[in-house]
This record gives sequence, C-alpha cells and structure tokens, in this order.
Amino acid sequence: MRHTKTTMIAAALGGGLLLAGCGAGDPNAGDDGLRIGVSVYDMSSFITQGQEGMEAYAEANDIELLWNSAGLDVSTQADQLDQYVNAGVDAIVVVPVQADSLGPQLVAASDAGIPVIPVNAALDDTSNVTASVLPDDVAAGESEAQMMVDELGGEGNVVILQGPLGQSAELDRTEGIENVLAENPDIEVLAMDTANWTRDEAVNLMANWISAFGEDIDGVIAENDDMGLGALQALNEAGMSVPIVGIDGIEDGLAAVADGDFIGTHLQHGRVELGAGLAVAERAANGADVEELYTYVMPTVTPDNVEDVQANVVTDVEAFLERLPELIESNLESGDLSNEE
Repeated sequence: MRHTKTTMIAAALGGGLLLAGCGAGDPNAGDDGLRIGVSVYDMSSFITQGQEGMEAYAEANDIELLWNSAGLDVSTQADQLDQYVNAGVDAIVVVPVQADSLGPQLVAASDAGIPVIPVNAALDDTSNVTASVLPDDVAAGESEAQMMVDELGGEGNVVILQGPLGQSAELDRTEGIENVLAENPDIEVLAMDTANWTRDEAVNLMANWISAFGEDIDGVIAENDDMGLGALQALNEAGMSVPIVGIDGIEDGLAAVADGDFIGTHLQHGRVELGAGLAVAERAANGADVEELYTYVMPTVTPDNVEDVQANVVTDVEAFLERLPELIESNLESGDLSNEE
C-alpha cells in the first residue's frame, strides 16, 4: 500500500485550511522542489479521485502540493488564488467554480510570473492562462444524449440533471445534449435543472420531478455520475426504474453500469486528467514549452467494457497509481491524455 504524506497547515484561505502534501511546511518557505498551489471547485467524487493522481505525480517528482477546495464559492476561490500569488508558489492549478471568474487573480499571477493552468473546467478569459487541460465536454454530452436516444428508440420523455450553472463543463455538456436532442424532436425534455454535481441535491430534485411527472419519465440524462446516482436513489425509493446515463466513470458509476442501473457512462478518470494538469504545471514552472490546450477525450463505458475499465479505476488502483507518473509523461508526448495502457 502506498502512502502520501498530507498534513494541514494553519494558513487561512477564504476561511479554509491549506492542505500540503509531499513535504508539508510554511507556504511562504522555500524548499528544493516545486511548490504548486491547487484550488478546486469542490470535493466531488471526481475531484477526490483526481487528488490521488496529483499526489502520486507529486510524490514521484518532488513537488509540494498546496491544496484547497472552494466549496463552489467564486469569492473563496479568488481568495485562494490571491494567497497563492502572495505566497510566491511556482505554479497554480485551478479547477474553476465558474467560467467567467478570476480575472484579477490571473492578472496578478501573470505579473508575478506564476503560470496558471485551468484543469477539467475552462476559464472564459485565457489571456493570462499559460495552458489548459480540458475534457471534450461537448462530445461527452452528445454521446450520453445519443445513448439515451438509442435506448428509447428515438422517442420518449427525459429529465436532465445539470452541473453548476455557468461552469464550463455544465455549459459544454448541456450544449452537447441539446445538439443531439435538436435532431431528435420526438424526445421531449420534461425538466432540466442543476443539482450542482452532487448526489444529495439530485435525490431531492429527482424526487420533485417524480412527484410532478411520475410514470411519464422515460429516462434520466445526468451530466455526471454522482447526480445520476442520486436520481437512481430517488427512483428506487419511488419504486420506479428508467434508463440513466452519466459522465465521469467514478467507482459507483461504473458499478451502476455493471449492475444494469446505468445504460452507460463516460470515463473521465480524475487521477489521469488532474495528474496531467499537474504535469503541465510542472513543465511550465520549469520554463519548458507547453501547448495552449491539452484535450482529454472521454471513452464510452457500457456493460460490454465496464469490467476492463474498473481494473484501473477500482480494483487495481494501487498498481495503477504506481505507474501513473510515467503514463502521464507518455500521454503528454503522444497527445492521447485518456490512454491508460
């Protein structure tokens, strides 16, 4: 079993605690390795998984991670980036709460010569962004909508669970879903609303929709697995069963595919994607040339291939983390960020 040293440092960032891994210490004190600040929108299942990948890469490359969650609050995330700039970190990795945010913080980081790398979710203004590591969320939204259209034979009523409104992943996945539904007019959207990537909110929202529409609901399109799992819980409690499709390929989402509760999902392996973001930040901090955009294309997961996918995500995680740093380097060279071979 591998262990990564992670401790809490008493440094106030937007009311939270700054977490340092792989060599903890005062955030303003230097050491021989790089110090890279990380601010994520919230600690979802996907982000928690991604933290493992970042820690594995950091441990293998003598990087000190300063880690914070913004709790879905834009001002908190802005405070966290301000603190990183003031602390003089070597680079910043950010998973933005909202696409149209952090402008002043990006300017401050640029003025200080600190590379900023948005990962997983985009920022609208990239003029002061060094590089971005992003999934193709439009394609993922199109794919999950098409899976549902095929499952329903081209006609039926669906409800759509969205991510936090205004976040790039929500915007792009919604665009992809709407692209497909526009070509399939016999699919009617009964309701569409945000559950903010969370299971708890999705349970409540789905329960409300069940009360409103009942047996008229033929399918659930969830923009991530956590919300799909919340919908599944609400449906089970109501004694209903309808097709559900998701995105992310988290452990419970893959189990739902294997058990037949989801018709499919799309693998966005947080360990790989966020680990790649850290690797790009390391390159930028060391003065190496980096691309403006690195794209993670999400493979489709169905009952036919879910067992193979589960090996790296669930059953053989320790072995996967051991080889992850080398895999990330290889993927950056090939351009195939989602490769796990």
